[in-house]
Amino acid sequence: MYGHVRSITGDEPIFMIKVSVYHPDLTLVDHAYTSEDGSYSIAVAAGETVTVRFDTHHSLTNADSWQPSLLTDVVTDDTAPLDRRLVPVGQFADTARGIDVLAAFLQASAVEGPEYAAHAVTRLSQIKQNTLFLQGVQAAVLRHFAEQPGT
Repeated sequence: MYGHVRSITGDEPIFMIKVSVYHPDLTLVDHAYTSEDGSYSIAVAAGETVTVRFDTHHSLTNADSWQPSLLTDVVTDDTAPLDRRLVPVGQFADTARGIDVLAAFLQASAVEGPEYAAHAVTRLSQIKQNTLFLQGVQAAVLRHFAEQPGT
């Protein structure tokens, strides 16, 4: 599995985004970080059905810079790239991207430890959702991370 991660605002490559691949039961298959040109590569057997999360890592300087993104039910393949565009924190996310960001945070809530929570709170508090329902989901996910130890 390979591809590029770029910004939705200007097509710039994003360095040091953590690309994590999970089995359907959310056990980690593997992860990699994007290089300076936004590219990544992860060895995953062809034909597997996986979930892929594109996110920052709490220990990096970009931990509060980008909203996460999630793809579920991806069938792995080395013949076509799996590219993704991320929303910068503080930017408006249209409805589809807003759902994507919230789904990524929901998945992270199931697999990440408490060190993830503080950065999740920072990023979640800056999403600009455009529907009351998504604002309610955002508030619930924000409460979840805010209640974690260390936040």
